[in-house]
Amino acid sequence: MMNRNIAAFIGLFLLLSFNSMAQKKKVLVFCKTAGFHHSSIEVGKAAIMKLGQENKFDVDTTSSADRFTKEGLKPYAAVVFLNTTGNALDDLQQQAFEQYFRSGKGFVGVHAATDTEYEWPWYGNLVGAYFVKHPEQQEATLNVVNRKSIATKHLPEQWKRKDEWYNFNWMTKETLYVLIAIDEKSYKPGVGAMGDNHPMSWYHDFDGGRSFYTELGHTEASYSDPLYLKHLLGGLQYALGTKKME
Repeated sequence: MMNRNIAAFIGLFLLLSFNSMAQKKKVLVFCKTAGFHHSSIEVGKAAIMKLGQENKFDVDTTSSADRFTKEGLKPYAAVVFLNTTGNALDDLQQQAFEQYFRSGKGFVGVHAATDTEYEWPWYGNLVGAYFVKHPEQQEATLNVVNRKSIATKHLPEQWKRKDEWYNFNWMTKETLYVLIAIDEKSYKPGVGAMGDNHPMSWYHDFDGGRSFYTELGHTEASYSDPLYLKHLLGGLQYALGTKKME
């Protein structure tokens, strides 16, 4: 009787463990560059993999667009465009990604994700804006305008840090929920300065899925900064659908 009970217990434990593993969500980190290649991509991939290990989601990484098929994207709850640049996907791959996202999946765009796919309007609406110019890297003050979200509630109201600060063209008509803006009076914004309305991070529900973007993440130092990593983690959790943004 004792052996039978032990066997039943072990069986139940294995079943629960299997179900737990089966329910573990998976992220694809995509980092193809058809333009400028950021040196921070490698440390960025490693940092996201570590976030996955610490927060119970799996992470695959690729610089190949061949993964962008119906079957190739099927295992993933969210896709991260990590400092991608230029025309990363062909027409069929774009169609596959649109269909995938519309099925209720998530997207995270990091930094140069807005320097990607300028001729694909759906993607422009997904990510929210396109990069125009940036000045030299310098310290600036970020205003955390929403401190209630999982991506920002740990941040100070004014956050000083050094990075490469993008100026954007605003092309989307979708409603974007801004999390962080930059104070242009705190640095030299250069060509394409946007004035008082200069968002740096936002999110929105779009076309059936969830989209989060952070401009931060050009520098290698970003990926060892606990404040930045927790900001990025919040975006990942929202995109995965494991947590609500607010």
